[in-house]
Amino acid sequence: MLSLESLQAYWSGPIMATNIIVFLNLFGALLLGLLVGYERSYHGRAAGMRTYGLVCMASAALTVIGGYSSSWYGGQSHLTTGDDPTRVIQGIVTGIGFLCAGVIMREGFNISGLTTAASLWASAVIGILVGVGFYAAAMMLALLSAVCMVWISKLEEWLPSRQAVAINLKFDKNFIPIEKALRDMANARGYDIAGGTISIMLKDEAQEWNFVAVARSRQKMGPLSELAQGMAQFNGVDSFHLAYARN
Repeated sequence: MLSLESLQAYWSGPIMATNIIVFLNLFGALLLGLLVGYERSYHGRAAGMRTYGLVCMASAALTVIGGYSSSWYGGQSHLTTGDDPTRVIQGIVTGIGFLCAGVIMREGFNISGLTTAASLWASAVIGILVGVGFYAAAMMLALLSAVCMVWISKLEEWLPSRQAVAINLKFDKNFIPIEKALRDMANARGYDIAGGTISIMLKDEAQEWNFVAVARSRQKMGPLSELAQGMAQFNGVDSFHLAYARN
């Protein structure tokens, strides 16, 4: 039954202490996720600090609340009826995975929507925390997620990193490009062609190359317009497409 006493139970001392423990786990997981994500971000990969931080933090939230099931529903779980709530949580996590997959887009070597997918998954975990009565922890997770999405991108720009550019080159018919000449052109503008990323396709007697160029550093790399100018002047190029890798 709804009563003032039952509502106060959600904000009682023991329940708040549990929320604080959950928050400390969330904060620690966020920091560790950012650390791992920075390594990926530094090397110009699509999934960066925000994606890793959100996923690591949300995963920690789901794991840690399982150890405090006695504190669910304000410590009044004995008064609830129905199926095992852990099965409901399991279904939510599985279902939200399909939704997250729908927002991830890939175009050649460029992948976008990863951070959006991670934030959707974190939002589902916020809803789960609210559902089991961990209101303070849910608010902290929402705050940390917002901070992660708004400010971590600025931190990524400040930290040393290597920006990646997805490149598609279409050459004239019967023209045979030389890989070394492409690498020299990229090197002159502060980029290295990442090893193992070159793919070549032949269509209507014309070669089409796709690869990723990674800047040596954000400070030393030339602007995208300068790289495009070099592609336009490259012998045998019919058309090209350049795009910064996003997450």
